[in-house]
Amino acid sequence: MLTGLLLGIGLLALLALVAAGSGWVPGQERRAARAVHGGCLVIGLGFAGVAAAKLGMGLPEVPMALPFGPPWGAAVVALDGLSAWFLLLLGLSGASASLFALGMPPETGRVLVPFPLMLAGMALTLIAADGFTLLLGFEVMSFASWALIAADHAEAENRAAARRYLMFAVLAGACLVPAFGLLAGPAGSLEFSALRASPPEGWRAGAVLALGLAGAGAKAGLVPLHAWLPPAYRAASGPVSALMSGVMYKVALYVLARLLLDLCGPVQPAWWGVPLVVAGAVSALFGALRANMEAEIQPLLACSTIENIGFITLGFGLTLAFRGADLGPLAALAAGASLLHALNHGIFKTLLFLVAGAVRNAAGSQRIDRLGGLIHAMPVTALAALVGIGAAASLPPLAGFASEWLLLEALLAGWRVSDIVFQVVVAAATALVAMAAALAAAAMVRFFGLVFLGRPRSPRGAGAREAPLKERWALLLPAGLVVLLGLFPGLLLALAAPAIRVLAGPATPTPATPTPAPAGLVLVAGEGASTYLPLAVALLLALVLVTLWFLVRRRSTGATQRGPVWNGGFSDPPPFLHFGDPLTQPGAAGFAQPLRQMLGSALLGAREVVMMRPPGDPRPGHFAAHAADPTPGWLLMPLARLRDGIAARAERLRDLTIRGCLSLSFGTLVVLLALLAWLEAR
Repeated sequence: MLTGLLLGIGLLALLALVAAGSGWVPGQERRAARAVHGGCLVIGLGFAGVAAAKLGMGLPEVPMALPFGPPWGAAVVALDGLSAWFLLLLGLSGASASLFALGMPPETGRVLVPFPLMLAGMALTLIAADGFTLLLGFEVMSFASWALIAADHAEAENRAAARRYLMFAVLAGACLVPAFGLLAGPAGSLEFSALRASPPEGWRAGAVLALGLAGAGAKAGLVPLHAWLPPAYRAASGPVSALMSGVMYKVALYVLARLLLDLCGPVQPAWWGVPLVVAGAVSALFGALRANMEAEIQPLLACSTIENIGFITLGFGLTLAFRGADLGPLAALAAGASLLHALNHGIFKTLLFLVAGAVRNAAGSQRIDRLGGLIHAMPVTALAALVGIGAAASLPPLAGFASEWLLLEALLAGWRVSDIVFQVVVAAATALVAMAAALAAAAMVRFFGLVFLGRPRSPRGAGAREAPLKERWALLLPAGLVVLLGLFPGLLLALAAPAIRVLAGPATPTPATPTPAPAGLVLVAGEGASTYLPLAVALLLALVLVTLWFLVRRRSTGATQRGPVWNGGFSDPPPFLHFGDPLTQPGAAGFAQPLRQMLGSALLGAREVVMMRPPGDPRPGHFAAHAADPTPGWLLMPLARLRDGIAARAERLRDLTIRGCLSLSFGTLVVLLALLAWLEAR
């Protein structure tokens, strides 16, 4: 099994070499694109099959040492339950994105080369069984995704987005490297088996917690380390953004879970979960609110991703707290909710970003105010979007509802931890999560209503056509998975049992189906106090819809009646605007006005400017709405000033004499030797 996975990673690297050789040759772009994306499609399906076999058959974990590695030891790979769960997501999302890319116009070598390398880096990160191999795969993933963001570097905005992303990627690596170094100090090795045997204690444990949360949070987009997300998504194409949101952030969360919940051992106290709960709840609320303010599709979905990443992180924090308080069943409940939501979100967000790519290809824009009425021109895309939006809004029985329901059940059980501080934190987090879920539903309604309903707002939108056949199949594949994952969450939790045991403890009972019920058809939360029957909910909704359709058809005259469209008090559009006047429909800013006035002014500095003409003045009035993320102002600007100050002082080193340079080198060596001696004495 591991041999097959390594062979797949090697084939991905070979595809990158093929793209490097032919993707730049004029006239060979289409052939290179077919080879690269077709190979990624097959390899992605292979990854998903291997992961499903590992989880379903319960195969034992047998580490394999690679013939190469760092000077201090061999590189080791293995596939346990946690790795297999995220590898399953990588295979499904990667196959969908690759199939969609096959239907797009061929890309140049700037996209074809890093695309398979990004998949290879994520796969290597997931199967790594030592810190060196994990960090190697993590950095390959980071720099390949940076190259994909910077592919269209002709525009200044894309170059700025790539630079900002690279800065946060370097920050993530700069935090994760010392975190693994602190773990490896007492163990004397970077292999996971040795790290588990020597969990950190005291200040070393606190430092690993802080560095791990900062490193993985910078890559996953946790608040306040999320400032790179919306600009990066504006620059990325549909398949690339689908991979980033669907898989790359989950790989960062996998690193977080592996580092804090697995390698640090079960000896950590319950308060370890508090930073993750706080970061997750704040990220969920901030991301959902900002999603309602965005004026473009992909940044809107990127902010929605921040919300869902917050949910998953919060679940990991609850797992740490419940495990530290010896509440095994609740720890398994929180871990199951996080893992289930990671898979669900990865699939439906892959679908939504592919929908965004199809809309941008067909309508020529991703600005919401330039779209509208696409349900008539792109019915298959609209249906796929409706499935993904329903899942993102946590509507039963689609994927997304079951995992958020389990997460809320875990939050409501937070009072079982005896620490009063933790109980207050969980109570506040519950309120924030509930508000975030409501805001997420509002953002999805805004997305679908303004993009697919109403009338076109631009000539290019009015002339949009349905996506090509391969793109439609790439949309229907994750859409079908979203429905299936939502109907059978009990089977998914049973499949995730090996991964849950890695996070909550090997002796922890996993969430299960009650004995009298058919396996997988009933989802039980906690100790059986609450149950969820997705198939019953689906049948009830189908019955209600069929009954309403029958009643409407019975009372209807059967004849179609058409009437004039209400123009909201505006005059009739001129004859050359066949699709109507765009000003007569609600826009993105108008739809978000209530939330912007209630919450946006405090959290996002939102403001509105209304200029009304005096009576008798025929000139039109003016309205402008603005909301800005405050994070770059108080986080990135001080760091930029610090960078400039360090650079200015470093420039003075150029004027040192030879004696000064030698003294500086000798002093640095003495300090490093003293630090090494102190660490060995500890």
